[in-house]
Amino acid sequence: MSTYAEKKKANHKRLTARNIVKRGLFITVGAIIMAYGLEAVLIPNNMIDGGVTGLSMILSHVTAFNLSIFLVILNLPFFFLGYKQIGKTFAISMLYGIIALSVATSFMHHVKPIVNNELLAVVFGGLILGLGVGLTIRNGGVLDGTETLAILVEKRVPFSVGEIIMFVNVIIFSVAAFVFSVENALFSMLTYYIAFKTIDVVVKGMDDMKSVYIISDNTTEIADAISERLGRGVTFLHGEGSYSGEDKRVILSVFTRLEETKMKDIIRELDPQAFIIATDVTAVHGGRFKKKDIH
Repeated sequence: MSTYAEKKKANHKRLTARNIVKRGLFITVGAIIMAYGLEAVLIPNNMIDGGVTGLSMILSHVTAFNLSIFLVILNLPFFFLGYKQIGKTFAISMLYGIIALSVATSFMHHVKPIVNNELLAVVFGGLILGLGVGLTIRNGGVLDGTETLAILVEKRVPFSVGEIIMFVNVIIFSVAAFVFSVENALFSMLTYYIAFKTIDVVVKGMDDMKSVYIISDNTTEIADAISERLGRGVTFLHGEGSYSGEDKRVILSVFTRLEETKMKDIIRELDPQAFIIATDVTAVHGGRFKKKDIH
């Protein structure tokens, strides 16, 4: 066996008992939280979630069948698609998450509603759903097949995953307007939006990363202050002014969203005229990114 194959096999073996148990535990907790949000908040107030879950809620409402049945049946095609196109680990995690959600909704079918007010249902329903789904996604699980469909369709159409999911949800919420009412469909859309934002916070955490490019005549002072007062490393990039032709040092630094205000305060204090470009960072790996201790 080649060295590469041996390393690959060793890395695969490390993803064993502890990781599997941890993933299964968090997916289970996420599914239970989402199920509670559906059964105790949304369903009693005639509101739905987006995606396959929303379609399942509509079918459950107009038929005599339990929501848990539709959650499994409607998501099964996406499980097989995910297994063939994305991978075995993803598909198994997805199947487990869907089964956990189905079982949890079945047990909570007669749970007492916690709110009977539409506005409260929108806010707390969105927060509860977002927490459950976000916890699941953060640990490699999926509770709805819509994302799987969007990932696969994206390769064949000129639209992003987010745009495809939005298009699917527009159709589902439009159907909800006929089944329930336009008002309930609009409330459902607001709930979905709050859930989406909550998922973003849960998945990325409060340590969501940002990067900043700083063009200034005081780059040395600013770089030293960022390092000493914020504990973040900096990198100097070399640039050239298009109009002046002058060489410029550009500071690059990565920090968390909680440090953004302090970062801006440091820059403004040392050079109020500095040119700043701040962008969101999807992920940071390697290098010496770890925050240094500051006193």
